Amino acid sequence: MGVLTLLTDFGYRDQYVAALKARLLHLAPTLPVLDLTHGVEPYNIAHAVHVLRAVFRDFPLGTTHLITVSDYGASDAGAVAAPAWHAAEFEGHYFVAADNGLLPLLCDGIPAQLVRLNAPAPPAPAPPATSIAAGNLQPVSLNPTRDILAPAAVRLAQGQPLSSLGPPATEAYLLTNRQLRLQDNRITGHVVHVDHYGNLITNISREAVEVVGRGRPATVHFGREVVRELRPHFAAAPPGEIVCTFNPQGCLSIAINQGHASELLGLYFDSQVDVRFTG
Repeated sequence: MGVLTLLTDFGYRDQYVAALKARLLHLAPTLPVLDLTHGVEPYNIAHAVHVLRAVFRDFPLGTTHLITVSDYGASDAGAVAAPAWHAAEFEGHYFVAADNGLLPLLCDGIPAQLVRLNAPAPPAPAPPATSIAAGNLQPVSLNPTRDILAPAAVRLAQGQPLSSLGPPATEAYLLTNRQLRLQDNRITGHVVHVDHYGNLITNISREAVEVVGRGRPATVHFGREVVRELRPHFAAAPPGEIVCTFNPQGCLSIAINQGHASELLGLYFDSQVDVRFTG
């Protein structure tokens, strides 16, 4: 039996996480279930993808990741319509999520191993209702996490093949990642995440800086600020000073030691950041 992780935007104040874990307990009482986080900003696909990318490779190959963020999916217009749900294999891990653009963002395109999950059969039509008092209530509505995503994730974690969950899929709702702009003397990127500490995580990788920079001195430009030194870690500057460093995932990050960089610098998701080279 494998491991199942949970990533949701359910938060910590209400009963939603407990209800999901109760459902999993009924489906597979002995299955190890670990939380990635339940603090994803509501409906924020980019936030969920950032968390997944940062941590999923730390788990053993074969781990199943259940993601329930915007779990009714999305239409081309961004509204709920004709919802669908998918399971995918990527880099030896399994992912279960709504068709809301999350999996293509994670995999930089439609995953090669992708199936559309079979939805449960609709309930039989209820008899004509006369009144609530008479007990003629409509059937309980579909809950995608409870009825589709959780059962599929459990089956994968228990070792069932991806192909047993539904037919192969070659199309999915697409969202695209911000791409770096690479020039001989400059890399232009953007903030892709603001973390709990206010640190600004960009899509500029250490590899891109090394390849484009070729050992030349680099300066980091954002807003009205210019930082002329890359530090080895977030605390490698006095409190209150700006720090530019690479985080453990190799992403250029901008922080203020013991301060909230996003608020103090006025930078947020999608703010532009440049790395410029001289010499």
